[in-house]
Amino acid sequence: MKKKKWNRVLAVFWVMAAVLSLLSGCRGKSAEKEDAETITVYLWSTKLYDTYAPYIQEQLPDINIEFVVGNNDLDFYRFLNENGGLPDIITCCRFSLHDASPLKDSLMDLSTTNEAGAVYNTYIHSFMNQDGSVNWLPVCADVHGFVVNRDLFEKYDIPLPTDYESFVSACQAFDKVGIRGFTADYYYDYTCMETLQGLSAAELSTATGRRWRTAYSDPGNSTKEGLDSTVWPKAFERMEQFIRDTGLSREDLNLNYDAVTELYKSGKLAMYFGSSAGVKIFQDQGIDTIFLPFFEQNGEKWLMTTPYFQVALNRDLTQDETRRQKAMKVLNVMLSADAQNRIIYEGQDLLSYSQDVDNQLTEYLKDVKSVIEENHMYIRIASNDFFSVSRDVVSKMISGEYDAGQAYQSFHTQLLEENTASEPVVLDSQKAYSDRFHASGGNAAYSVMANTLRGIYGTDVLIATANSFTGNVRKAGYTEKMARGMIMPNGLSAYNCELSGAKLKETVRSFVEGWPGGLLPFNRGSLPVVSGISVEIRETADGYTLEKVTKNGKAVRDDDTFTVTCLAIPQHMEAYPADETIVFDRANSTVKDTWTGYILDGNAILAEPEDYMTLR
Repeated sequence: MKKKKWNRVLAVFWVMAAVLSLLSGCRGKSAEKEDAETITVYLWSTKLYDTYAPYIQEQLPDINIEFVVGNNDLDFYRFLNENGGLPDIITCCRFSLHDASPLKDSLMDLSTTNEAGAVYNTYIHSFMNQDGSVNWLPVCADVHGFVVNRDLFEKYDIPLPTDYESFVSACQAFDKVGIRGFTADYYYDYTCMETLQGLSAAELSTATGRRWRTAYSDPGNSTKEGLDSTVWPKAFERMEQFIRDTGLSREDLNLNYDAVTELYKSGKLAMYFGSSAGVKIFQDQGIDTIFLPFFEQNGEKWLMTTPYFQVALNRDLTQDETRRQKAMKVLNVMLSADAQNRIIYEGQDLLSYSQDVDNQLTEYLKDVKSVIEENHMYIRIASNDFFSVSRDVVSKMISGEYDAGQAYQSFHTQLLEENTASEPVVLDSQKAYSDRFHASGGNAAYSVMANTLRGIYGTDVLIATANSFTGNVRKAGYTEKMARGMIMPNGLSAYNCELSGAKLKETVRSFVEGWPGGLLPFNRGSLPVVSGISVEIRETADGYTLEKVTKNGKAVRDDDTFTVTCLAIPQHMEAYPADETIVFDRANSTVKDTWTGYILDGNAILAEPEDYMTLR
């Protein structure tokens, strides 16, 4: 009798084991299927996550797209590439072919695609490798030139500039009445760099200039490339002349954007170098503002442009035709006119490098319409070296330490210097985790970060918007820069509060279902990340609905009490619909700084991931 009973127990045990094994296998296959059906897109800015990403997903409802706010830095993608591989689609704003060259063999050649063929020849050269391949394509342009207070010109009866000579005359005329004719925020590296290049855009766009640029950016060039001896010496001579003509001095090196715009608003500055977005900003404030181009000394007019970002595709996509076709559909929508309209700021003009997208000019750029029609839109050289060296050299020119010859020689020498310094490893991750969302469990890499941060903040529960983390948890040694890159780049903040179980469920529901002015989840990958609790969510035709919140397998009771940390950008949390019983205390330090402090304290350990979500 006992033997029969024992046999029945064994039989039940083996059946249960078989069922569990089957369920585990099904779950594994389900996760693999989800991964195969997902196209991962890394965006460089949270702004794109708010407006651009939802539009793309809406246009492609049959493709599951996982959007991640990555980093505006090619070093970030080089790190990913060296430690597990790249996402399917990547974007970057601070870009140059020079810095992108280590990624060339890992990126798809787009040169024969319709998307590349649509880019004007004038601009595609800036993205073409010496072998004719094209890995990166630009979206629309952020245009930089001179923001001009026309009210001041009319008040003092000074003619508006139409060429370089009249620009200088205007600066001199304003100086006589005690007003600065021109300055800019030379505190920043990009202003130093763009002024230097913008003043010589015509020369840098000649055949000689393009040949040098191609050589400088060539991925196959194993040696450092300095400045050429034809175009660049003249560029520094123009910069020297410009400094003298505008009266720039050491004091201008302390001016940041806020200081410059305050001078402009108060009528103490007539012109500054900046984005065309400034025209609408100041017109809305009642200042008659127009936009003017760089006046080249050869008589031509040019605009300095920066693609809002460049986009590239992982070469691994070519190994799976179904996934490649999906990724190309995503790329096509990303480059469409409607999508690009969601990139630019309100009231800003849509200027595209593609023939497939019509330029949409508002009244704000009417004074440079002819420049745009001539395709005189120079794309800046924006390698890491050019940013740092431009700031060093141009600052010394403005302060009077360098003349044109010394500046050229210093710039050339610094470009040729080999950087042999290596940064120390501050975090040693012993495991790699998936950065894909799975309906059963959530996102493992995000869970690692959420669980670790919950420990750092010392709270019972942590709730984070999906764009909080970059999904970058690889089996690798992290330098401080790469460790900081594990947190999204746009001012993520922590908000602490003590909540009852009822209020906790309300808060989780708000993060899952969205609130006006907050981050509205628009697909599976955009659902929030939680730590310390688990959630069950139902996907409906209208979005997502929270069904259950549990802790340690038990339903959260209304009268329970929890300490809670919420992670979100201030713009979203300021709109949070909290009543008088919920008071969030914003931490003094950003999440990125808190995270970095934890890492630098030494012996940092990443928490294990947990299954925090079930999506039905």
